[in-house]
Amino acid sequence: MSESPTQQYLRSTLELINRVAESEAKRIQRAADVCASAILKGRLAHLFGSGHSRIPVEEIYPRYGSFPGFHPIVELSLTFHTQVVGANGQRQAMALENAPGLAKRILRNFVLSEEDAMVVFSNGGSNLVPIEMAEGANEIGMTTIAVTSLESNRANPNRTLADVCDIVIDNGVPPGDAVVWIDGLETPVSPVSSVSACFIANALKAEVAERLTRAGQPPKVLTSPVHVGKERAAEMFEESYDDYRRRVGALYR
Repeated sequence: MSESPTQQYLRSTLELINRVAESEAKRIQRAADVCASAILKGRLAHLFGSGHSRIPVEEIYPRYGSFPGFHPIVELSLTFHTQVVGANGQRQAMALENAPGLAKRILRNFVLSEEDAMVVFSNGGSNLVPIEMAEGANEIGMTTIAVTSLESNRANPNRTLADVCDIVIDNGVPPGDAVVWIDGLETPVSPVSSVSACFIANALKAEVAERLTRAGQPPKVLTSPVHVGKERAAEMFEESYDDYRRRVGALYR
């Protein structure tokens, strides 16, 4: 009996996550060392993604089970997809992802330091803005971390995100991203890059939390009332947001 679409997608994603967990563990740990070092110094691990690569950025902070020290950078002009057509449509967003100089203008908003880290998510690794974000961070002296599909990067004859970052975490996603083939349909459906990127994002987050705790600076985690009760969870939310405000204050001084 042939696989159903659901079975195809499940098999593909499980195989992908298992492969990434095995092959990229050491690189995720290296990235965690870099991010934890920045946070322990009172600086920040910046996160950037355009298009659907904003998803793992928001997965890291702020949400339950996350903590300050990470600084999400998401530009609505590059990531606002639900309009699709018309004003603020997808055509404009896709064009802006390759606008030269835009990354420099984004970075100009912040007082950055060589003690910071920069994590850039880009599945294909070919759009200009994520590449220039990493290059801008390199110029400042930050350690740069890419989360990208190496197979897709290698298929591109031009410079890619993997070419410009210090640490490259391969999300293992095949070129084209979608993995489910339907009889009678010309092209596959159901991408896997968000699943892989979010796995890497949460693995990185967990590794950083371990390092901060081991160093005597446990993170202020946004925690569900299921774990600590309603009153304590509310306190912890305020503590986490206050800590985030204090940390990002350094970016505007």
